[in-house]
Amino acid sequence: MPPSPRDAAPAPVGFRQALRFWLKLGLISFGGPAGQIAIMHQELVERRRWISERRFLHALNYCMLLPGPEAQQLATYIGWLLHRGWGGVAAGALFVLPSFFLLVLLSWVYIAYGHLTWIAGLFYGIKPAVVAIVAQAAWRIGTRTLKRPWLWGVALASLCAIAWWQTPFPLIVLAAALIGALAGRLRPHWFQAGGHGGADAHYGPALIDDHTPPPAHARFSWLRLGRAVLAGLLLWSLPMALLAAVYGWHGGFTQMGWFFTKAALLTFGGAYAVLPYVYQGAVAHYGWLSAGQMLDGLALGETTPGPLIMVVAFVGFVGGYAKALLGPEHLFLAGALAAALVTWFTFLPSFVFILAGGPLIEHSHGQIRLTAPLTAVTAAVVGVIANLALFFGWHVLWPQGWRGGVDWAAAAIAALAAWALLKRQVKAMPVIAGAALAGLLLSLWRLP
Repeated sequence: MPPSPRDAAPAPVGFRQALRFWLKLGLISFGGPAGQIAIMHQELVERRRWISERRFLHALNYCMLLPGPEAQQLATYIGWLLHRGWGGVAAGALFVLPSFFLLVLLSWVYIAYGHLTWIAGLFYGIKPAVVAIVAQAAWRIGTRTLKRPWLWGVALASLCAIAWWQTPFPLIVLAAALIGALAGRLRPHWFQAGGHGGADAHYGPALIDDHTPPPAHARFSWLRLGRAVLAGLLLWSLPMALLAAVYGWHGGFTQMGWFFTKAALLTFGGAYAVLPYVYQGAVAHYGWLSAGQMLDGLALGETTPGPLIMVVAFVGFVGGYAKALLGPEHLFLAGALAAALVTWFTFLPSFVFILAGGPLIEHSHGQIRLTAPLTAVTAAVVGVIANLALFFGWHVLWPQGWRGGVDWAAAAIAALAAWALLKRQVKAMPVIAGAALAGLLLSLWRLP
């Protein structure tokens, strides 16, 4: 009897075939990191069998150890395994580019026409839903990671540090990492090798199967590591030097590049973890946009495909447009250029981490000296995200301050959104759509 199609390994994947898939993924990758990873699992493991369940989860474990958007890095990693460096670059870039172009368009519509009643009404409804989504993120990450009392202590300490003492986010990350390293040395039994369940599932032979040896380009060598790191440094330093030469170190474009480079290196725990740092810099320090605009940008990020950290494109666009960095006659061009620059400097480290450090991270994966600090950092991230929910809630529910009273309509939308997310397990997109409709109806009802 001839073997069934599920009993035979799939044919090798051509580069063009892979490009079509990565573009499709960039267009349909809604639902945040969990939804994006689920789509990749369904398509690459179950349906196409380009990679086995165990190898897929192994790659995901590597990406979870790195700063940056884990879903985009996972796509980069699998593209790299399949088609070397250019395969990884193509996979990671196509995961981001559709979202970038869509966000630039939506950012322009927002800043140019956001004063219109119906658009303002949509955002009025979306903002309370965003508060509920951020609170759900803190709850979800907290229940998954805070397994020991000392981790609860780290989370509470980070919440107090950023909420009451306005401690910079990098210092919180550093302190948590040091606490984790000390705990790993003194109490190693507190830590267990992390991972994702379900590695026993099998969907038939895969192109990259459980026992397929790593391709030659995925084996560690100091020469490959040096080349990749050098390429990454050049791709960062040359644009930065050009910006400094043209606009000066304190110019708006230069400072955006420098700030978002730092942000990219601190995104342990995903996009929600880095948002407080982005707020501290973009809103409080540089004044590129207001707190309300930051909320609106997060709402747009939730409703578009691609990684949520793409909200940085909105921040860059609004900052470049509002500050008229290319003069009053080129507002859109200034916004689009700023959005492109912050996207470049935000995502460049992710590519370098995968292409340069993939084999090296594989070699050190599971060692307690690496997992212990990251466990503590993840706990600190929970506190930081909880503070973000409180901060957004304050601006949405008390828009005029304590004396202005509660906006009860916004509070009702936030409560319904939280109920749908936490109790009914409704996805973020339907919740946002329902909240936007409620905001639109309220704005029309309030018209004279």
